[in-house]
Amino acid sequence: MRTFAAKKIDVDRKWYLLDAEGKILGRMATQIADILRGKSKPIYTPHVDTGDFVIVINAEKVKLTGKKKEQKEYISKSPYQGGLKKVPFKKMVEKNPEKVIFQAVRGMLPKNKLSSQVLKKLKVYRGLENPHAAQKPKVLTLSGVE
Repeated sequence: MRTFAAKKIDVDRKWYLLDAEGKILGRMATQIADILRGKSKPIYTPHVDTGDFVIVINAEKVKLTGKKKEQKEYISKSPYQGGLKKVPFKKMVEKNPEKVIFQAVRGMLPKNKLSSQVLKKLKVYRGLENPHAAQKPKVLTLSGVE
């Protein structure tokens, strides 16, 4: 028997729409990461991008459990002295909610060359409107596709 390895030609990409309103950030991010990598497909191959596109709307309405809303911080560092910046979750959601979801999904992906290619298939938007209506995305829930 020969081992099957997917090729770019074999991949049939679909579009999924996920409403982040009331969803828990970490659980939503793991599901999005699995769809982006293509882990739910029978042709999944670890070294080939077999995943689908995911559109996330209402990014500003995502939830966190416990006291994370007050305690979670996004840290960035510049090479200059005193260049450490800490932004609390509440400010980050007001200022840039797309980045909150993007960073959560990025943290769920493996740290390799394929992850940057996979992340390009994630589209995150504030509010209900998005420019991807022509792709006719399927509505996605945390339990599966509707």
